[in-house]
Amino acid sequence: MDSIVQSSAVSVAGPASLREAFAVWTRVSLAGIGGPAIQISTMHRLLVQRKRWISEERFFHAFSYCIALPGPEMQQLAIYVGWLAHRMIGGITAGGLFILPGVVCMMALCFGYVAGAESSIGQAIFLGIKPAILAVMIEAILRFGRHVLHSKWMVGLAGAAFVAAFFKVPFLIIVLIAALVGVAVGLAGLSGLKRPVTAPADDLLGRHAHAELPDHTRPSLAQFSGSLALWLALWLAPPAALVAIFGFGNIYTQISLVFGKVAVMAIGGDYAVVAFAAQQAVDSYHWVSSREMQEAVAMGEMVPGTIMIVTQFLGFIAAYRDAGLLPPLLAGTLGGLLASWMTFCPCFLWMLVIAPFIEGLRHNGFLNSTLQAVTAAAVGMIINLSVWFGIRTLFHDVAPMRLAQLEFDMPTISSFDLWAFVLFICATIAVLRYKVGPATTLIVSSAVGIALVWFGLAG
Repeated sequence: MDSIVQSSAVSVAGPASLREAFAVWTRVSLAGIGGPAIQISTMHRLLVQRKRWISEERFFHAFSYCIALPGPEMQQLAIYVGWLAHRMIGGITAGGLFILPGVVCMMALCFGYVAGAESSIGQAIFLGIKPAILAVMIEAILRFGRHVLHSKWMVGLAGAAFVAAFFKVPFLIIVLIAALVGVAVGLAGLSGLKRPVTAPADDLLGRHAHAELPDHTRPSLAQFSGSLALWLALWLAPPAALVAIFGFGNIYTQISLVFGKVAVMAIGGDYAVVAFAAQQAVDSYHWVSSREMQEAVAMGEMVPGTIMIVTQFLGFIAAYRDAGLLPPLLAGTLGGLLASWMTFCPCFLWMLVIAPFIEGLRHNGFLNSTLQAVTAAAVGMIINLSVWFGIRTLFHDVAPMRLAQLEFDMPTISSFDLWAFVLFICATIAVLRYKVGPATTLIVSSAVGIALVWFGLAG
């Protein structure tokens, strides 16, 4: 009997050191080229299947909460798991490492964009890379969907959310309706939205999933008020100072307020945030054009971390074009960093304030059905953004159309881009059939785009 107990104890993962966690979160970030679907697959493989730091039940339970919060769900999930393992320092490490490589890479792309986006080489790169990104997005959605859409109910909700988003129903309304469906399912006692538990029930602390967790995971008034005061002050300090010094007409004040609103209003995950940010930057403030927004999404898919890093590009361009007395590149750098701060700082606020409450509600079936419904709706919105991106990749001209009170985008058939379609098919075969990695696919496709322009076959 003692030997059996010892054998069982060896098979259960022990607590991770902070050094090991640092390495794992760095790997998660660098492997995250291609959007949240790839990131959740990477995190699931590393944290649940390989490292066994957290059970699948806990993993997807926390993920459902993150989907229901404003902001990038994968960064928030990283913050939660990091906090669960190593308290606040673990959450800050996980969340910070998740976005730092993307911030550095996007800043470099911003500099390159203003220097050569309109050049032939810049357009050639975008010609090749956008079809590849579309293929990577499709592969990631398929992989993501297998993990998340575990029942016909979930598939149906995702499809309904896609249709609603395609007809430009506001994302907040879609999420609210999905939550109401989840409430109704929970009240009716139906199990259609319940996630089946298939993984071993070991958590990241080496304990059974139903065992008690450490003291820091239990709610307390001191923890709640301390985290709320700290992160709220850090988040709101820049806009408060800018309003006091420069007033509301200053470009930096506008950037801080716009992306502060984006961080609060955009519920439904990374792509929902990107769509809301695009609405603000393109339609409301006219900082960028629709084509530039599409190129921003392409760049967001090219860098590691979350695609929400496109907010840095939007802040950079807004300040670069309204530099005032500052050198444009310096103004753009400040604007991009300010946009990133206002977008990502609230992620630490949301998660480190509510994290102790998440575990206690894990077995609340009524609440979990609501969160599962919101998760399914988020998948539909992710698919919708992929369609939005795909239409603008394969067609040069897209016109808004109206059906009764509903608005949607209709491509002009005569503007179909044959080369973009060929590159998309090749990239799709590469990632789906031959399992070529996202980074390799993007590099090869951009090289092909350069070659097509070089030989005069496309332009």
